[in-house]
Amino acid sequence: MEIKRYKIKHLVLLFIAAVMLYACKKETTSASNNSNLPVVQAYLVAGKPITVNVFSQKALTDTAKFGPAIKGLKVSISDGSNTIQLTQSSTGAYTYADSTFLATGKTYTLSFSYLTYAVSAKTVMPAKPVNFAATHSGMTIDALLGTSVLDTLVNLTWTNPDSLRSVLVFNNLDGTSFAADTRFGSASANFELNTYQGSSYPLTQRTFAYYGHYQIMLCNVNVEYINLLSSNTTGSTSSSLSNQPTNVVNGVGIFTAMQADTLSFLVQ
Repeated sequence: MEIKRYKIKHLVLLFIAAVMLYACKKETTSASNNSNLPVVQAYLVAGKPITVNVFSQKALTDTAKFGPAIKGLKVSISDGSNTIQLTQSSTGAYTYADSTFLATGKTYTLSFSYLTYAVSAKTVMPAKPVNFAATHSGMTIDALLGTSVLDTLVNLTWTNPDSLRSVLVFNNLDGTSFAADTRFGSASANFELNTYQGSSYPLTQRTFAYYGHYQIMLCNVNVEYINLLSSNTTGSTSSSLSNQPTNVVNGVGIFTAMQADTLSFLVQ
């Protein structure tokens, strides 16, 4: 199996949906009933620069993905020993370029002040996945092959002696041009699945609604991300119109950390 170097841009493009709906104005939040609470979006990845996005909440009738970005904040992150100050690289986007600051096992605390609120959040950098592989580099799905849609055709496996939380992210590089079977309805070409702290996951004909070249990412994540994923009633992505869980004090959104490994996969 060809293992490709992890590319953060593919991960963020899919995970960004997890926070889009936080920007919608809600009737209640985990901190208070105040719609002035900021929306935080931050995914820390070891070995990568840091970006923290902060937005205002917005009305549900607003067609924009996010509320107005919040500028002029003094955003800091501490690892317990050192504290870094992020720089505003664009309106509402606060960055730190030194990728050596993020390391496995460390606890990171975000903090800034907004209006009368002391906003904070904590997360731990999980370990990188180990020995991520597939029993085959691809699979053929066809109702005429005589296999049940529930039969395991390929197994994804990895080493997980500590029962770490993880999700599998499937990114179809060919989009929705080639539907595998109309029986699957309006399923998405890109989707994510909770592995429930396991060390393997079976791929069946029913796993994929579209043919094409996939990037499959195994992402070790924290409980705050799993809570976000589990809150979605459809189970296919981590976004929904229901009230979302948050680990941000005096805010909404998510401040979390993750590490991933990626492999290439062909569905034909």
